Amino acid sequence: MFPNRCIKQVDLDGLKVGVTRIEEEFFAFESTCPHRLTSLIPGEISESKEVICPLHSYRFDLNSGAVKAGMCGDLKVYPVEMDEAGLKISIPEISN
Repeated sequence: MFPNRCIKQVDLDGLKVGVTRIEEEFFAFESTCPHRLTSLIPGEISESKEVICPLHSYRFDLNSGAVKAGMCGDLKVYPVEMDEAGLKISIPEISN
């Protein structure tokens, strides 16, 4: 069971991703704040579906990654799908 509104970190081939569940909906996002690269894993999830950075309380929309409070770039978010096999997080390929 994945606790509601808790943030867990998963490692996807070396990419650390934060994952949270709000009721029946799952969200995946980069695990560090784009402002000061602070870990978002100990952050909070707001009632407005935002992840809140524990360092400066910057807020990021979990659907789009848009910064809602603070002055920095947007947060990377990743598509999530739940099916009978489990939770699937789609990470775009990185070209070298």
